[in-house]
This record gives sequence, structure tokens and C-alpha cells, in this order.
Amino acid sequence: MKKIINFIGFGLLFFALISGETRAQSIQKVEPVNWWTGMKNPKLQLLVYGKDISAFEVSANYPGVKIEGVQKVESPNYLFINLTIAPETRAGKFMLEFRKTVQVKNGKKKAVDQIVKISQPYELKVRDKKPQEITSKDLIYQILPDRFANGDPSNDKFPDMADPLADRSNPFLRHGGDLQGIIQHLDYVQELGATALWLNPVLENNQFQTNEGGSMRSSYHGYHFTDLYNVDKRLGGNDTYKKLIDAAHEKGIKIIQDAIYNHIASNHWMMKDLPMKSWINQWDTYTNTTYRDEPLIDILHGSASDKKIMESGWFVPALPDLNNKNELVGNYLIQHALWTVEFFGIDGWRIDTYMYNDLEFMNRCNEALLQEYPDMFITGENSVSNIVSQAYLSRNNFNVPFKSNLPSANDFVLSNAISDALNNEFGWNKGFNRIYSTLASDMIYQDANRNMIFLDNHDIDRFYSVIKEDLSKFKMGLGFLLTTRGVPQIYYGTEILTKNFKDPSDAEVRKDFPGGWAGDKENKFLAAGRNAKENEAFDFVKTLANFRKGSSAITTGKLMQFTPESGIYVYFRYDNNQTIMVILNQNKDEKVVESSRFSERTTGFTRARNVITKTDLTDLKTIRVAGMSVTVLELQK
Repeated sequence: MKKIINFIGFGLLFFALISGETRAQSIQKVEPVNWWTGMKNPKLQLLVYGKDISAFEVSANYPGVKIEGVQKVESPNYLFINLTIAPETRAGKFMLEFRKTVQVKNGKKKAVDQIVKISQPYELKVRDKKPQEITSKDLIYQILPDRFANGDPSNDKFPDMADPLADRSNPFLRHGGDLQGIIQHLDYVQELGATALWLNPVLENNQFQTNEGGSMRSSYHGYHFTDLYNVDKRLGGNDTYKKLIDAAHEKGIKIIQDAIYNHIASNHWMMKDLPMKSWINQWDTYTNTTYRDEPLIDILHGSASDKKIMESGWFVPALPDLNNKNELVGNYLIQHALWTVEFFGIDGWRIDTYMYNDLEFMNRCNEALLQEYPDMFITGENSVSNIVSQAYLSRNNFNVPFKSNLPSANDFVLSNAISDALNNEFGWNKGFNRIYSTLASDMIYQDANRNMIFLDNHDIDRFYSVIKEDLSKFKMGLGFLLTTRGVPQIYYGTEILTKNFKDPSDAEVRKDFPGGWAGDKENKFLAAGRNAKENEAFDFVKTLANFRKGSSAITTGKLMQFTPESGIYVYFRYDNNQTIMVILNQNKDEKVVESSRFSERTTGFTRARNVITKTDLTDLKTIRVAGMSVTVLELQK
């Protein structure tokens, strides 16, 4: 009887030990969280995170899925599993089997080998997303979600998040704008004439407030990622993001997601347990980037150490700098980008802090996206002031060792030229000659018509303030933006004359859109809520934006510009079906433009239709243009 009791006791002890071991062993994350059959690249690398998971062997029994290898790293809590998914593989669920041997001692101190197993489900889905092409036919409307409209006040704040506050009276805290608010105002976007939305980052920012300039600030802007596979629940989460994309697509509006490959937030889940030291760029002492683009392009005279600091120095102390030279890091980021397109159905990417990444990695990332989605719009933020740097960091015609494959540049050089042109009197290198000379250098791009062009965005002063709140200059700037080459982008509120400088902080150019919150005194989403000047500005943009939708000359035609003379700048957009003549007059008084100078493009045309005023011009020989104005004419025979 004693032996039986001892045997039972040992059995219970053994069961407890094994059960305890099994409970301790759990998988917390597998990323990507799912994948798809039919991808052109059959390779998939899974990041698996769980306590001491590296001690396990891994297997999978599913037709078409083969484990090619498993990589262990410095942290015992990670495994990287390399899979190949054969082209004929069917969608479905299967188990990743994790197995290891443990030794359990019996009552006589003898060790007994026992097997611990973990089964982790994984799913391959049917690939069904077809991103819509974003081109110069589109008009992009940029929205900072937290500051646009609050469609669901119940998700404004959560006590379990690192930053649990929301307060509209504080410019540095979250204000409660969300994706549901954008859904509720898609008709406004459509009315304006925009055909694509670029949203500032929507991914989880479970980040503590940081002290910037003596003030505690939240990451309401979205650039402090803490989880790549979850949309921030204060914006509505993954389900609402899908709902927004579907609703936008139903209205013919495309979605551009804001990507960051350069850094994560200090409260990112990985920062609590890095896979390896080299997952981020480490320095003996904190090293900030210099923010200088010259070390990247100065292939004749540049310093290697300057280039390293530029690329690998941290953007700010609260944002650990990802080492995307590390192949595992690169794979992780690239697969997330691919997953996002397939999971959510987005149509394009705007890449933040592009030039601070390893540029070879960026080429690899762009190539992976374009392999799966050949027409995908990918535009990169390189906030530079010279056209050589801007072209070098995108597809160009330079004969240099490194060749960027970035399809589209955020055209900061042209943006600066427009503001300078409108704020300075006409001269040899001033006024409209700034724009003229900038466009004259377009030959260095492979295709300048892919550049995303803009007047302002969330990082720079509001355009209306830059031009000293001059409505005539506003119309000239927007008139040029909507008729020149490139893919135009308008920052939310610009169309209703939203103003402010970045003084004392960026928050001043990120004000709430009036009418986006219940109880707002003004609702500028409606004509009745806008004053006369705001309606004049809105109607100007609306008229021209909706006209360009059907204008083959503006959206896909060629551009011919003529040397500005006496404060008059004339250019044409044209193809075999249509010719558009644009006249910008920088003089304060009316001028007469003799069309004979532009006979290369006007020959054969006898009259014109003014696109903005919708009036007819019966004589093209002499064209009267008002002072400080833009005139857009559709030439007719």
C-alpha cells in the first residue's frame, strides 16, 4: 500500500512539474500575425516571442509549408522561423508545433526526460487585395486623425494606457479625433475634389508623455510606434480602420498609410526585451543624428563618420533608432509593410524620415512592395532644401554608385520655391523665377510627375500664414499646385484658410478642424459655418480640384513653361486631346498678355474657357489678367 501511495505521489509531483513547465512556456506573439497564399515571394520569416522559446524545436505539418530553418538570437525569448510557402499551397489553418525535452527528478533523485509541447495556430489566408494606383490624376488630402473629427468619444482615453489623458484645451495632449470621425466626413473630402487620403500614423502609440521644450507632450501625432500590428484603440482599432478604408473605397477615395522604418518608441514592447543588442543602433553615449543630408550625397568629399552619425544617430532620445542594416530587422519591417497592404487594403505609402534609414534597406523594402504590387504609390519624406539631394534620394538620372528606387519624392524643394515666389517681388532669381528654375531641373528625376507636391503639411508653417494671409496669393499658390506636374497634396484645413506658424511648437499648425467635435461653436465642414472669405477659398479649390479630375492635360499631359517676364509666368499642360494655359500675374495691377509669344502652344486655338470663372474668352490674341491672380484657360478651336 505504501508503494502505491508513493507511486501516486510521484505521479502527482511529476504532473505538477510538467504542468508547471507547460504553463510557464507560452507564446506571447507571432508576427506577422497571419500570412497569405499566392504571394510572389514564397519566403516568410516569423518572429516568435515567448519565455525561453529558443530552447524549443519547431515543426509544421501542412501541405506546401516547409520550415527551412530556425534562427536563435541573443535573447532566449525569440525565435525566427524561416518558411517557404509553395505556390500551390491552399489557404487554411495549421499548427506550429514547439517541442523540447526537460528533465524531471523522481523521489529517488533520478532524472527522467519528458517532452514539453506547445501548439501555436497559424493561418494562411486567400490573397484578395488589389491596391488602387495613385498617380498625378489624384489629389491627396492629408489628415492628422487626432485633430480632424471625433466620431466616437468613448475611445478618447483609456486608463490602462501609458498616456491616459485627453484634453482639447491642451495643445500638447490628445484631443480625441478618430477614424470614425473621418468616416463621417468622407462626403466633405469628396465634395472638395480629393481622391486620396494620407493619414498621419494610425498604429498604436502606447507611449508615455515626453518632455519637449519644457512641456509634457503626448504622441497624438502618431509617430511613436509601440506595436506594428495594431491600430491605436484611441483611433478605433483595426476594425474601424478597415471600416474607413472600405467606406473610402466605396466613394472612390484611396488610402495612403504613413510608415516609419527609422525608429520605434521607447515604450515599444520590444524595448523591454530586445531580440539582440544590434536590433537598434547602439552608441557608447547618446548620439543624435545631425539631420544633414549632405553626408549621404557627398560621394566625393564626404566623411564616413558623418554619414554614420546621420544614418545611425537617433532622431530624438525617446525614439530608439532601428538598425535596418540588420537583416532580421529589415525582414520584420518589410513583412509588416506587405501584411498591411493585404490585411487592410491600403493603396499607397508615405514614408516618414526616409533618408535617416539605411538606404540599401529602403531599396530592398521598396523592391519587395513593388514586386507584389507593381503600381503601388510609395513617396518618401526627405526634408531637404536642394534639388540634387531630393533627386539623389529618389529615382534619378545621376551616374552614381548608389541608385535609389524610391518612386516618388515629397517635393520640399518645389514647396519652398512656391512660398518664396509668392513672398518676394519679381526679379532675376526671385518671384516666379524660383518656380521656373526649379521645374527646369526636372530632367534629373526619372519621372518628376510622380513627386508629391504640396504647400504645407503637419511639419511646416501653415501656407496661409506664410503668404501673410493674402487671399490672392492663396489662389495663386493653390492654382499652381493643382495645375502643375506632380501629385498634389493639400493639408487639412488649408482649403478654409487655416493659419498659424510653428510657434511655440508644431501643435500650432495642428489645430482641430472646427466642427469635428460635438458642441463646436462653428462647423466649417458646412458652407453655412464658413465666413465669406473661407467659402471663397473653399469654392476656388473645389472648382479647380474637380475640374482637374476630368482634365487629361493636367493629370497626364506634358508641361511646357515659358521664361517669366515682367512678373508674368505662363505655362501649358497639354496632350492630344486638350490644352490648358495657366497665367500667373505677380504684379499688383492688371496686365495684358500677348499670346503670340506662346505660339508653340496656342497656334490653332481661337478662343478659351476660363476654368475658374466659367466665362468665355473669344479673342486669344490679347488676354487681360487681373493683378495678383491666376488664370486657368482651356483653349478651344
